[in-house]
Amino acid sequence: MKKQLTYTKFLMETIILTGAVAIIAAAVYFFLVPSHTSVSSISGLGIVLSNFIPLPLSAITMILNVVLLIIGFITCGKEFGVKTVYTSIMLPLFLGLFEKIFPDFGSMTNSQELDVLCYILIVSVGLSILFNRNASSGGLDIVAKIMNKYLHMDLGKAMSLSGMCVALSAAFVYDKKTVVLSILGTYFNGIVLDHFIFDHNIKRRVCIITQKEEELRNFIIHDLHSGATIYEATGAYNMQKRNEIITIVDKTEYQKLMNFINQEDPLAFITVYNVSNMRYQPKV
Repeated sequence: MKKQLTYTKFLMETIILTGAVAIIAAAVYFFLVPSHTSVSSISGLGIVLSNFIPLPLSAITMILNVVLLIIGFITCGKEFGVKTVYTSIMLPLFLGLFEKIFPDFGSMTNSQELDVLCYILIVSVGLSILFNRNASSGGLDIVAKIMNKYLHMDLGKAMSLSGMCVALSAAFVYDKKTVVLSILGTYFNGIVLDHFIFDHNIKRRVCIITQKEEELRNFIIHDLHSGATIYEATGAYNMQKRNEIITIVDKTEYQKLMNFINQEDPLAFITVYNVSNMRYQPKV
């Protein structure tokens, strides 16, 4: 039974990683390549190098990934390394597949600006899935992960910073407009990526003062299966002592919690804070 669960978990993880890589490869091939820009990815550098090296984009991407992959495996741990090995292999394979199925593919939007915008939105979805699974698509993602781990930078900011050198490389091949689009696209790619990552991880710290303390405590523990902490609070106006219940919940749990409070004690005093980095929530 345990082996079956392990196999199922491994299979689901593989499917999720494969789907994320397919999204990234589609964004690169159908939007980044036709835009001729170099937006925050090793594939963007590959596009530039393909103008000088007589190799297909898929082959150049594979070579660049292998070098950075070795570095990532050493610095970011075995789990990250193994997953990134898989995604780094799959990315050029998907690109090669798209090259075979859609040879000489042109722009879908007939607009360089729209191609860059579509690339940013689509690739950020794929990258956020990988980063949230402790993986990456290889290349500059590895550089960003290293910066995130050792310099404690947000992944989006790390992607923007590491991608700037690739964006600037467009100056060797393309015109000024393309260079500017590459730089702006790299910057906004980091912003959008951070939005997807933090929106996925976001939780709410809910502080509640209510007349239905016991009912609320039981609901949090037994219905939401979450933890809570109770503090004694003193009102400044009349110095009356009341208990404040604090819990951290995700979006679904937050909606259930609000529905319960509105039903049981509509006059409850509630404050809510967004949090994105939790280490441990004791159940007391």
